[in-house]
Amino acid sequence: MPAFCLDTSAILALRDDEPGAERVATLLEGPETCLACFITRMEVLYRVWKDEGERSGRLAYEQLQSLPIQWVDQTEPLLLEASRIKASHPLSVADAWIAATAILSLATLLHKDPEFEAMTELDQVWLA
Repeated sequence: MPAFCLDTSAILALRDDEPGAERVATLLEGPETCLACFITRMEVLYRVWKDEGERSGRLAYEQLQSLPIQWVDQTEPLLLEASRIKASHPLSVADAWIAATAILSLATLLHKDPEFEAMTELDQVWLA
């Protein structure tokens, strides 16, 4: 069964009911496995906190924790792959971790982030 790795942009699209939110919601209903990198939790928390205040940030974090997502935590192989990606591509550190999660999990990355588009080794779908 195919697996999808949800980028922070996909999760925020769902939260904010942006274009593509319905696709994310459908994936989360199954039967596909939905994964996300540990760093996505921090990105959601700090981005919402920065834009809407601490209370909204913490609420967004709690809501994120309730979604049927398999969280991929930091491991040595993930660190090495994220480092390889960061050294080879003009991505943020968080995006390197997220791309590494998708690659090592053999998952399709679902995103709205143009930085990923140049990564030909990454199975990815643009969330529109």
